[in-house]
Amino acid sequence: MSEVSERIELSAESMRKIFGMRDAYLRKLEHDLKVTVVNRNGEVIILGEERNVRRARGVLTQLSILSDRGNEIEEQSVDYAITMGMEEQEEKLTEIDSDCICHTVNGKPIKPKTLGQKAYVDAIRDHMIVFGLGPAGTGKTYLAMAMAITAFKNEEVGRIILTRPAIEAGEKLGFLPGDLQSKVDPYLRPLYDALYQIMGAESFAKNMEKGLIEVAPLAYMRGRTLDNAYIILDEAQNTTPAQMKMFLTRIGFGSKVVVTGDSTQKDLPVGNISGLDVAARVLGKIDDIAFCRLTSKDVVRHPLVQKIVKAYEDYEAKEKNRNRERHGRK
Repeated sequence: MSEVSERIELSAESMRKIFGMRDAYLRKLEHDLKVTVVNRNGEVIILGEERNVRRARGVLTQLSILSDRGNEIEEQSVDYAITMGMEEQEEKLTEIDSDCICHTVNGKPIKPKTLGQKAYVDAIRDHMIVFGLGPAGTGKTYLAMAMAITAFKNEEVGRIILTRPAIEAGEKLGFLPGDLQSKVDPYLRPLYDALYQIMGAESFAKNMEKGLIEVAPLAYMRGRTLDNAYIILDEAQNTTPAQMKMFLTRIGFGSKVVVTGDSTQKDLPVGNISGLDVAARVLGKIDDIAFCRLTSKDVVRHPLVQKIVKAYEDYEAKEKNRNRERHGRK
């Protein structure tokens, strides 16, 4: 197939952001899309096979739009743009970017960064109960926290309740020093961290004192009715079926619930069934309950995390196939 060339104009600032330090992002784009990109006095020329050149042009154009909007172009942004370009869906990048949930205390916008995250955020807006299922690094908890804080600030709910099951990963609570609160706090630390970053430590402390924000172990939810609240249950894969049923039946009028979890990272005793797995089977057909399944494509941490998650997904898929074959032979 013959080679073609296309020219596009990018501002010097866009090129600085998109090409990366020492052109690292540019080399990644050239390698993955099999093109050559030449910068001649501010005019970018793309060389390669027609389909590849078309994809590269789309990726560079969309990244340029994101840059012009004030976004910092990171390696994850480039990787995802290339993935979308290969699927010829790169134009959706600007659609995703236009959805700003809120800003951190430092003024940084919080937005979904992938199609999966966008679908998750939309589901939270449109449904009373949402299950966010997926591997580490997909933003399940952080985006849910951002949505909760936004609803709280807009007075759509009167309080925020954040909870987690206090399940140990190899250690026992009783062996840790301090009172009950100091023993429980390490399990809730990720929730505190997100609150500090989005709301600010001072605002969080004031609302905590007033009882408008509550961070507590799941066991503290028993016997309560939670009205007019934004409720987030994190690490739900570590609930038992009884705990999950208890939690979901606490929900009162005017409340919204987000349940997050990763079924591949259970800390339950061997042989115990996860309440998250049971809920996915039992509640899938109920109106106003949405299940959003994020994948390794939606990982927004360091690109190496995405590769680790993908490697585990492939390994687990192979193990399932082997087990099926063993049972089939029996």
